[in-house]
Amino acid sequence: MKAPLRSVLVAASLAACHSSTPAPAPEPDAATSGQNTPAVTLERTPCFGRCPVYSVSISRSGLVTWEGKRFVSDSGADTARIARDSVDSLLAELDKAGYFGLEDLYVSGAPACGLYATDLPSAITSVDDGDRSKRIQHDHGCSEAPRQLAELEKRIDEVAGTSRWTGN
Repeated sequence: MKAPLRSVLVAASLAACHSSTPAPAPEPDAATSGQNTPAVTLERTPCFGRCPVYSVSISRSGLVTWEGKRFVSDSGADTARIARDSVDSLLAELDKAGYFGLEDLYVSGAPACGLYATDLPSAITSVDDGDRSKRIQHDHGCSEAPRQLAELEKRIDEVAGTSRWTGN
């Protein structure tokens, strides 16, 4: 094929690409709509030492999404699956423990913090049970933060199976 003819064909194919209309986005499946939206999230932040830094989310369908940042055995992104029953049980446990009635902030200077110790990690959780949603920022240096909040954070780790990524 001669060079001028090849140039015309390349130009025509490029023009065809630029004039095409993008395909419409697929309609969401009513059966799975919202099933992969996070129902529970947990983020652990740095401390003065070697505290694990990561975030994990659990969707209603059981999809666990991991993002390891520092001081974990598996840095980067990963996913896993857990049973939907485990997600439902966790949501029920969080509700029964009074998660939605807790304060939003247990951080230095917040009324619910109490005496404050510096250089401890924080945990940021969020829960969306389909009817209500709540986000709690919990600095572990707050002496007045309810003990059950740290227990619930630990329970989220257990259900999500974060030990497979943290190495703990």
